[in-house]
Amino acid sequence: MRNILAVCTKELYIYFVSPIAYFVCFVFAAISGYLFQLFLIISSTNNGFGNGVMQSTFGIMATILLFFTPVLTMKLFAEERKSGTIELLLTSPITDSQVVLGKYLASWTLLIIMLGLTLIFPFLTQRFGPLDAGLVFSGYLGLVLLGSCFLAFGLMMSSMSKNQIVAALTSFGFLLTLWVIGAVSDREGAIGNFLKYLSFSEHFSDFPRGAILIKDVVYYVSFTCVCLFATFKSIESSKWR
Repeated sequence: MRNILAVCTKELYIYFVSPIAYFVCFVFAAISGYLFQLFLIISSTNNGFGNGVMQSTFGIMATILLFFTPVLTMKLFAEERKSGTIELLLTSPITDSQVVLGKYLASWTLLIIMLGLTLIFPFLTQRFGPLDAGLVFSGYLGLVLLGSCFLAFGLMMSSMSKNQIVAALTSFGFLLTLWVIGAVSDREGAIGNFLKYLSFSEHFSDFPRGAILIKDVVYYVSFTCVCLFATFKSIESSKWR
């Protein structure tokens, strides 16, 4: 655990000595805040309720995460490969799994900071109508689980590339495909159900409504674990190249 925290601390330091962390956090909070303000205005003029405001806000925040999480993970391994420091890292007295988990924990910590900046939204919403605390909890839980999947896949792509831009674009393209695949699928039967099951948006839709379903949690956790395992294997195989 000490080695994981050491890697995590190092990566967080790299995040915050460069403009990346500040840029991502600021832009994410600014875009989310602007759209949240619009939802508040629409809700107040239409006599809406606080729950509706937060449901719309959670939905748009999930979409924004789709664009920003590849930026957080694109350089975690790709930069190490490009600069040649990956060999030093892999020959240090630390296991490959600890390296992967440490880097992932750093990006996950930054995700929590990003979401933490939006915690003011529920407090402001209460001024416009009653707000269900359970809905707020499930909405943020859904964002954490969804963001964890995005980060795990982005980390996997970074471990397979020497170019940060390639890693980011590949991650975004694949995640976007899994985001919209449920909506564009109009097939009935087993194929349609399978495509909808693969869709991130289909599994996220219940969280903003205050419903936490086991199948959705299992999907996100399983996807994250599979991506982290694939990342570990990718790093392990690089020793033999």
